[in-house]
Amino acid sequence: MPTGTESAQPAYERLADRLRDQILSGHLRAGDQLPVEPELCAQYGVSRGTAREALRVLSSQKLVITTRGVAGGTFVNRPGPEHVQSMLKTALAMMSSAGGVGTVDNLLEVRQMLEVPAAALAAERRTDEHLADLRSSLFDPRHVDGPALFPTNRNFHIVVLEAAGNPMLAAVTAPIFLVLQERFARDQAADRFWRQVDKDHRTILSLIEARDAEGARQAQAEHLMHLRNTYVRIDRDAAHSPAEPGRPAKSTGTAAKKTTTAKATKPVPRKGHGKKVAAKVAAGRSASAEMSPAARSMLVPD
Repeated sequence: MPTGTESAQPAYERLADRLRDQILSGHLRAGDQLPVEPELCAQYGVSRGTAREALRVLSSQKLVITTRGVAGGTFVNRPGPEHVQSMLKTALAMMSSAGGVGTVDNLLEVRQMLEVPAAALAAERRTDEHLADLRSSLFDPRHVDGPALFPTNRNFHIVVLEAAGNPMLAAVTAPIFLVLQERFARDQAADRFWRQVDKDHRTILSLIEARDAEGARQAQAEHLMHLRNTYVRIDRDAAHSPAEPGRPAKSTGTAAKKTTTAKATKPVPRKGHGKKVAAKVAAGRSASAEMSPAARSMLVPD
């Protein structure tokens, strides 16, 4: 018998919850086909519309996939690390935007716990291909503009995670890094920040190439500490800015220039000009008073 909480839920959500529990518990495994809609209706006592909506919910959560054709149907999905990464990134970004537990301090602390040992594993497990990818992710901040630095910086960290040789580590760590980068960095960082990033990346690469696990661990820890100061400053500035959450207000100078121009071009009243205008207005009112009612009715009001 449904509880009070269950009865308050729409029927399709209750069905989706029951099917999700079977998938997560392993009762339904990856590749298993779910019953067709009529069978779901008979088994759970729901309408076809309810069954269809429940399957849509599971599909949106990447738990099932529906195929068409003779051999088609709805099957339990076989998720890869990229699915985990995508869902975790979305959840973390929402938590970060809403405040609460998704603070910059909490994200940075978790990143430190995961990326530092990942650098040590990368030194032990990297391949020549990883080294090539890391080298291609280096940049010279003197010759690259701020917005273009972001993807190369992101790629360097992702390759380090991949070189660690554990897909699950990359799946749970990369979203934290990406949320921090997209929310608190991009082109908001000063030039000296990018010079330090470039220096740190080259040091980390050399230690990974030398298979110095402890050296790579230490270099990554120091690198994340360097980043921390910039992230915290940007987060603090954003908290005191009326701009979009997480984005400090940027002054382009356009409004200031327009205001200055307007002030500079505002005409300065000539001496005695105000008295002349007042006299003309008074004279006009006097003349209007002397007009006949028919004539006054033809005047255009102010």
